[in-house]
Amino acid sequence: MSLWIPVTISAASFQTVRFMLQKSLSSVKLSAAGATFARFAYSMPLAVAALLAMLWAGHELPPLTARFWVFVAIGGTAQILATICVVALFKQRNFAVGITFKKTEVIQTAIVGFLILGDEVSMGALGAILLGLMAVLLLSKTPGGDGAWWRHLTNRASQLGLGSGVLFAFSAVSYRGASLELGDVNAWFRALITLAAVVSFQFLSMWLWLLWRDRAELRAVWETRATGVFVGLTSLGGSFCWFLAFTLQNAAYVKALGQVELILSLLASILFFRETITRREIAGMGLLGLSILVLVLAI
Repeated sequence: MSLWIPVTISAASFQTVRFMLQKSLSSVKLSAAGATFARFAYSMPLAVAALLAMLWAGHELPPLTARFWVFVAIGGTAQILATICVVALFKQRNFAVGITFKKTEVIQTAIVGFLILGDEVSMGALGAILLGLMAVLLLSKTPGGDGAWWRHLTNRASQLGLGSGVLFAFSAVSYRGASLELGDVNAWFRALITLAAVVSFQFLSMWLWLLWRDRAELRAVWETRATGVFVGLTSLGGSFCWFLAFTLQNAAYVKALGQVELILSLLASILFFRETITRREIAGMGLLGLSILVLVLAI
């Protein structure tokens, strides 16, 4: 079996566990902002330590231009807001559906790329986007809700889910831009530099914000450090595995296999959070997973 396959499955597993931990933190003691800050607070020291170890081993740090830091700031801010949206979404809908809404980032990245970068969309990709739209419409109606389906597109769950997808799309584009600014350096080292810079920016900006607006939340993050440490570890492990998988194999294949996270989130929802999944939600998640698979293979 090719190495990229278990690495991709490991990345999806790390990511599912991280969101599970963040859901637990947000439902027990932390707000959405606090659960998001916990991720950066406990992963930043690990990322910076890894970069320092590489520099100590003899790798040279390339020039970090102003354009690099602009990309870092935009991508880091977008990811903070997107993660807050996802954690807040867990309080609106069950875990598996929350992850599925977040997965619209793949579809929205294609749309953002077309509108901003002028990337062409094939007929197959367009069909996948329309299929994904149908899935989102299916998921957008709150269980037990009444009224026409389009009225439920404005509910809080839909706004949080779709909003996180847009923000994750912009963060992905910004991170790619930051990495490309580092010039002709090994891909894994560029990824490590960008990761350390972004996580440091996110930690500092969220720490200053919470210090100003909600110091009690900073204390709560420290008090939940027993779980928060694992949030940081799974976050760092997931990021490393995604980058390694993209290095070993075509990104389209990695993203397609990465949709195993949908199955993992469904299992987590049922086995760990004892939540009930409706037939409509199962159908919506299956349809969205199919649309994403078709999309990444068509691009």
